[in-house]
Amino acid sequence: MNLLKYCLVPVLFLSATIFAQEQQKEREPGHYNQNKFKQLYEEFSTPNSYRSASGAPGPAYYQQQADYKMDIELDDKNAKIFGQETITYTNNSPDDLEYLWLQLDQNVRAKTSKSRLRNGAAMAPAEEPDAFAKKFLKDPFDGGFNIDFVKDANGKPLPFTINMTMMRIDIPQPLKSGEKLSFSIKWNYNIPDHTADRARSGYEYFPEDGNRAYVIAQFFPRMAVYSDVEGWQNHQFWGSGEFALPFGDYDVDITVPADHVLDGTGELQNREEVFSKEMMVRYEKAKKSYDKPVLIVTQKEAEKAEKNFSEKKKTWKFKAKNVRDYAFATSRKWIWDMQAVKMGDRDVMAVSMYPKEGNPLWEEYSTMAVAHTLNSYSAHTFEYPYHKAISVHAKNQGMEYPMICWNYGRPNEDGSYSDRVKYGMISVIIHEVGHNYFPMIVNSDERQWGWMDEGLNTFMQFMAEQEFGDLFPKAIAPNTKYPSRRGDPSSVIPYMSGDQSTIAPIMSNPENVYQLGPNAYGKPATALNILRETVMGRELFDHAFKTYSHRWMFKHPTPEDFFRTMEDASAVDLDWYWRGWFYTTDYVDIGVKDIKKYHVSDSPNKKMQEYMAVRNITEADLPPLVYLTEEGSEDFDANLKGKSPSESSKTLKEFMMDNMTADERAKVKEPKYFYEVTYDKPGGLPMPLIVEYTYADGTTENMTYPAEIWRKNDNEVSVVVSSQNELTGVIVDPKAETADIDVTNNSWPKKEGASDFDQMKKENIKGE
Repeated sequence: MNLLKYCLVPVLFLSATIFAQEQQKEREPGHYNQNKFKQLYEEFSTPNSYRSASGAPGPAYYQQQADYKMDIELDDKNAKIFGQETITYTNNSPDDLEYLWLQLDQNVRAKTSKSRLRNGAAMAPAEEPDAFAKKFLKDPFDGGFNIDFVKDANGKPLPFTINMTMMRIDIPQPLKSGEKLSFSIKWNYNIPDHTADRARSGYEYFPEDGNRAYVIAQFFPRMAVYSDVEGWQNHQFWGSGEFALPFGDYDVDITVPADHVLDGTGELQNREEVFSKEMMVRYEKAKKSYDKPVLIVTQKEAEKAEKNFSEKKKTWKFKAKNVRDYAFATSRKWIWDMQAVKMGDRDVMAVSMYPKEGNPLWEEYSTMAVAHTLNSYSAHTFEYPYHKAISVHAKNQGMEYPMICWNYGRPNEDGSYSDRVKYGMISVIIHEVGHNYFPMIVNSDERQWGWMDEGLNTFMQFMAEQEFGDLFPKAIAPNTKYPSRRGDPSSVIPYMSGDQSTIAPIMSNPENVYQLGPNAYGKPATALNILRETVMGRELFDHAFKTYSHRWMFKHPTPEDFFRTMEDASAVDLDWYWRGWFYTTDYVDIGVKDIKKYHVSDSPNKKMQEYMAVRNITEADLPPLVYLTEEGSEDFDANLKGKSPSESSKTLKEFMMDNMTADERAKVKEPKYFYEVTYDKPGGLPMPLIVEYTYADGTTENMTYPAEIWRKNDNEVSVVVSSQNELTGVIVDPKAETADIDVTNNSWPKKEGASDFDQMKKENIKGE
């Protein structure tokens, strides 16, 4: 009979559930699977031989190659650039290609460009004079490519069609799989003043000395990507969505005025021709200097050079292997310094170029930031494979290319600068140099998925900044952390709590989002930081992230390749996380909804009595049961009112001791207090439930319930807390780890003049 009673226990509770359901007279209609923990099969494409389900390249993965031989000449007097290039394109795809697509990104600045018309705008009540004049009084800049010809390897013209920023070349017969095709293009364009309209490349004019400083990129017709994902990536360049480019080898000759200093992507082939003897001596010294930069061109020499304008020319020759793009910077104003960085068994040169207007800030911090970035990023991904990384000073710029980038940060005319300017400069250098890893090497499609380079890179930047503060304490304010702008959970709260009509999911094209900075930079960086620190832990995250980086070095990953690899290498199911943070605009908001105190009783409570009555069961038909009765309820008043917690807990011991061995009795805990704590989730994002419980004796207990606690009820969950001390406080997310947008509902504070429990019942705290 006793055995029968014990076997009845699970049946009784299952029956109780059924009993409750029977009382529900109105039933809701059925629905599709809306569980936020379901797998991303509907969002993800089906794995195939090109891209495996693990997130790794498949056995049939391929990518095209585009090799360039270029001759470039800069006309400094007229701010114009001329070029001729020969492209050798290798079709490694299994498809025969009927035509080729190239990018003409400078056409976004053509007079006929529609890019300036793509955003509607109402009449502004007031505008600054410069903005008003540019909008209504001035003709648009006469930019864009002028294509002189397109010819095949035999010099025969090839027909081509230009559609805004894309050019289609019609080839005589399809380029079959495995074949190569060479063709030549001659072109020129007017170089824009990048300070006038924030162009990604161009020049800055210095009226005091009549010089220009050039940062030149997107300056040549570039092959578009052809891949297994969507064939030709020939989306137009409207201005925000950046670039998708194939890898290749570059052989580039650049002719500039003889008194210019120049550096760019690739290894300089004729250093002894373009360097003075003194520069060569300094360069050899820099190759062995690991602790501080060596000046190749001093400020005094740069100031002298900017006073003269040579009529002679000089050609700088570069070669680059396995890069996806090319850029260079040139001016007679540059100060130039270099420092060696040990990278495994190799040396990499950290390089800075800047005019006197950048000093003393740049001479002190630029190359230091470059070297630190290479060390930090390499530790978290892979060793930097190229031989140098260059930081170039450019007003209001932040732009990246293989081995070279432009960065802002200019002191006042008297050389003074604020912490804001200093940290801004260091941060942008870390960010832009860091882009060498994402997307210059891990070569994602920026035109379609801006967050895959900007978000991942901003996350890496956040880690590098915090490490910078630890390694270079003299560079930051005493007793402070590096003031990172993005990455910390708190930094994204204003965006995620904003007007939903101006927020788009991370998984959106960068041209179609309302706030590109928070969407493509800040939110994904925060999501990855939380994933590393709170959801996965550093060990699992770091291994998975490094696995992704190695798998997709010099290849073209998609978001799915990243998502799948992070799970594959960690054994952590993250579909719920990707869905919430990347595919929706849900936000985090978790709070304490209700707290109930329970007492142990030997008498059936009201719900149990109702169940027994329906089933015609008496207490004699049941095994010994422990009943928990809510304080303040009808059952409590009838059975336990007036009893102390210690008295009520004796019944628990009496119930249980008969069913335990002597050894088990010796180890048994004797909790005196029982609480049902209910948490609700006004925000849509499921996240780990991180809680700090405080007790009357002053002790605290920290609990992290996994995000899966929300899997069966997306609105609220309850947990039972048992303790030997009275619960006096509850705080959700005590260390602000989850980007919770509303902390007013995160705690149950102790109130003066009443017990915590009584105050909670009185106020019925819901975080409203």
